[in-house]
Amino acid sequence: MNLRPLLTAASAVLGLALAASPALAQKKYDPGASDTEIKIGNTMPYSGPASAYGTIGKAEAAYFKKVNDEGGINGRKINFISLDDGYSPPKTVEMARRLVEQDEVLLLFGTLGTPSNTAIHKYMNAKKVPQLFVATGASKWNDPKNFPWTMGWQPNYHTEAMIYAKHILQTKPNAKIAVLYQNDDFGKDYLTGLKDGLGDKAKMIVAEASYEVTDPTVDSQIVQLQGSGADVFVNIATPKFAAQAIRKAYDTGWKPTQYLTNVSLSVGAVLTPAGLDKSVGIITSNYGKDATDPQWENDPGMKEWRAFMAKYYPDGNLKDNSNIYGYGVARTMVQVLKQCGDNLTRENVMKQAANLQKFDAGTLLPGITINTSPTDFAPIQAVQLARFDGKTWVLFGDVIDGSTK
Repeated sequence: MNLRPLLTAASAVLGLALAASPALAQKKYDPGASDTEIKIGNTMPYSGPASAYGTIGKAEAAYFKKVNDEGGINGRKINFISLDDGYSPPKTVEMARRLVEQDEVLLLFGTLGTPSNTAIHKYMNAKKVPQLFVATGASKWNDPKNFPWTMGWQPNYHTEAMIYAKHILQTKPNAKIAVLYQNDDFGKDYLTGLKDGLGDKAKMIVAEASYEVTDPTVDSQIVQLQGSGADVFVNIATPKFAAQAIRKAYDTGWKPTQYLTNVSLSVGAVLTPAGLDKSVGIITSNYGKDATDPQWENDPGMKEWRAFMAKYYPDGNLKDNSNIYGYGVARTMVQVLKQCGDNLTRENVMKQAANLQKFDAGTLLPGITINTSPTDFAPIQAVQLARFDGKTWVLFGDVIDGSTK
């Protein structure tokens, strides 16, 4: 019997096996990842004083379902575990520990709120578990040297406030400024940025009033600020309180030039309950396309977003920018996981998150893309000012890049 053909065939099979083995060996998993699944944890205020943001978590869950329906990421389905922390830092701590230690998620993604994320900041870094694309613009999330496991996504509050200060100095150099701010890291970051932007003109701030997230209203604070004689009002508040402030200022006859933080620019969740007519003239900054702006009617990215909403989140409000935010940040998370390939370790997740180059989430304003590096954990650092005309936000001026890139 001639064994040569058999030996040749056996050698070929062995060669294929050896050739394939390095690829097999490249598969690396940490807790929360396997051949079939990627487990992602999240906390979101589905209840409580910041519940208007809960729709972000629903939009993210809907996008991950879309990804799963289309085959997942490199063949793996996303298991998104999103818990209600009520915007309460102690609850966030409890739930983060559960997600990491019991559910054994690969990472936390999109946890919302400056105080909530602050409460788990050191814990996540001590555990070496990614705290990725947190839904807060505090500047401290861009600190890869001291907190290499935490990364933000949106432009930071400090830079945003400095941009408002610059605009005030340009347009109303003799302004008297009144400030309402949330009494926590979120509000104080904005307030510091405003003062830094005003520089030696910070004395233009003639009145400050803070509120607690447990307060029922901010009506008394607005009356106090109105009494200061200020002709510029900087509204540093989350949606519920931002809407109250806009409405109360109008109802008392106070008509200052108003600046509203990006986190509360939603036409559906803030300006509509405040009163669209009472919101005319308010100035904000934006980095994403607004669904109420007719100029994006035929924009490919927004058409794709509307199709997604119709199929996967039909109950979502198309006028609420939070749903655009949730979609965009979820797309960014998916891009990072795609880049990870078969190396789904927590270390590689952070490595890929720090290697995003001109990524377009589909809903960002022209000229704005997502960029990160091992020394720069701030994905979006450019904004454009906008003014509300009673129906939509009207962009004006140039895109302002606050980065050091």
